[in-house]
Amino acid sequence: MKSKRKSGVLSKIYIALIMIFLYAPIAVMIFFSFNKGNTIVWKGFSLKWYSALFNDRTLMGALGNTLIIATLASLFATVLGTAAAIGINNFKGKKRAVIQNVSNIPIISPDIVMGVSLMLLFTFFGVLFNFEMGFATVLISHICFCVPFVVLNVMPRIKRMDPSLYDAALDLGCNQWQAFFKVVIFELMPGIISGFLISFTYSLDDFIITHFTQGARFQTLSTEIYALLRRKIPPTINALSALLFLAIIIIMVLINLRDRHEEKIKNGR
Repeated sequence: MKSKRKSGVLSKIYIALIMIFLYAPIAVMIFFSFNKGNTIVWKGFSLKWYSALFNDRTLMGALGNTLIIATLASLFATVLGTAAAIGINNFKGKKRAVIQNVSNIPIISPDIVMGVSLMLLFTFFGVLFNFEMGFATVLISHICFCVPFVVLNVMPRIKRMDPSLYDAALDLGCNQWQAFFKVVIFELMPGIISGFLISFTYSLDDFIITHFTQGARFQTLSTEIYALLRRKIPPTINALSALLFLAIIIIMVLINLRDRHEEKIKNGR
């Protein structure tokens, strides 16, 4: 009994230390986002940096570009990745294993390799077809590195799905499209949503690939903050980061509440 109590206390201390290590920097950042001064010395509570954030056209423009790119890239990557996962599943034996391993290469390869290779590709086509890198090249790049994550999330759902469900839907009067959307997509929806959210998060957070493919006239939030590092980072960055962190927490809570609601429905409660 004493050993179990000791192990329980040690595990709680261990978890507490991990939580402090992970979230202490975020807590400090949020704390100083309300600082009246523009240094790490506390000068009093104030919301002026939040007000300054919404009046900063450069940062808000970069944030808008980031959200647009992340949303579009996630949507396209989700559609392409789901279709790719279904296609890969239709192969058998070694072919499926080889194609699946090839699709995982962008996940394990360094971002700088993908960024440089995409930059060279866009530079070549830019000279060939006379266009500059910008919004389109960043969007294509984000779709490229988001698709494998969707495949990785959808494939386990396909393997768990009963293949006879599609045939049963056809026998019960559905045409091929109805059976596909009402049965297959419905069964794969948890994996599709997970793939979309992961793609959105990675696209929102990406810096290296964006840095190599954005060109000179297009800025996202990560590259704009990097440009500010050459001077002095304004405290508005603390306010912006705090709002982004709050938005992510709200999304995670809503997803968890939805999952619990679905589990209660499945369990008949």
